[in-house]
Amino acid sequence: MAEERTFEGQVFCGDDLDLRPARVVIQEGRITAVEELRRAPLRWICPAFFNAHTHLGDTVAMDLPLTGDLVALVTPPHGLKHRILSTTPRQELVAGMKSALTYMAEAGTAGCADFREGGAAGVAMLREAAAGLACQPVIFGREGGEQVAEGLGISSIRDVDDAEARVSAAKRAGKWIAFHAGERDAHDVDNALSFDPDLLIHCTHATDRQLQECADRGIPIALCPRSNWTLGVTKSPSHPPVDKMRALGCSLLLGTDNVMFVPPDLFGEMSFLSTVYGVPPREVLHAAIAGGNHFTRTSVIAPGSPARFFCVKSGDSFLRFTRDPWMTFIKRVNRSDIEENVLSYGR
Repeated sequence: MAEERTFEGQVFCGDDLDLRPARVVIQEGRITAVEELRRAPLRWICPAFFNAHTHLGDTVAMDLPLTGDLVALVTPPHGLKHRILSTTPRQELVAGMKSALTYMAEAGTAGCADFREGGAAGVAMLREAAAGLACQPVIFGREGGEQVAEGLGISSIRDVDDAEARVSAAKRAGKWIAFHAGERDAHDVDNALSFDPDLLIHCTHATDRQLQECADRGIPIALCPRSNWTLGVTKSPSHPPVDKMRALGCSLLLGTDNVMFVPPDLFGEMSFLSTVYGVPPREVLHAAIAGGNHFTRTSVIAPGSPARFFCVKSGDSFLRFTRDPWMTFIKRVNRSDIEENVLSYGR
């Protein structure tokens, strides 16, 4: 029989992330019990994060000086990032993506939804980079890479000529479908919605009607607020319209977007979302976790779920003085506070 392990602390339990003193019991990579206790150590036990939108290949161009608009920087096929990716040696691309995945795992992230450029060869590079790591990507291929990936990742509908054929083929093959939409304006959102996607990214300038459609159809939105501000597609907390998204009942996930501009660190993304957009802390934390549930890699701490969580030392640090553990967690915790990662990743 496999060894049983136990973890005691203040546990963010279930879908509602209620904080309870409890003992988490795991065996063979799964949670077998969550036993409530009268008292438990001052240690937070949190479900693993899922980064709902990344471009990990961009790691090799980290913090390149920003010159030009969104089109000049990241729009295929001639954007700056695409020129860099096409001229970077394969070994360096793989090493960069492996470093980014390792960084995310060290910060409690068990998975990500990555848009991978470079066709089938690009998908193979990311799989090589991820081999044996605790943070595993759900890969959205492009340029034919969707044929060997878990999903199809499309830039703005205006940037591709054959979206209908690609989406039809991907749907027949049972792939996930994701679109960038509404990043610079609202004009590409309706066309993206017409393809019945599984995920929209950004919706920075989506209209109320478009957001209502996302809510009604259960299409989640991956917010990447730091990227939006860095790339200059917003200068206001009105964009993305997070308050409207919440009021309309949209399902919100959290991503970090291009590694070349923003580190793949969901602690930083949570703090930014809370500070700039005023989202309640429990909702912020939920957005950083919920992508794992959406892509069937459950991160909830409950019996029967995969053992994907991390432990934060709070009893022997200034974190113990908190009056609102959820707020303190999303605004003050960082990867250095993690004392143990349990990111078992059975497929």
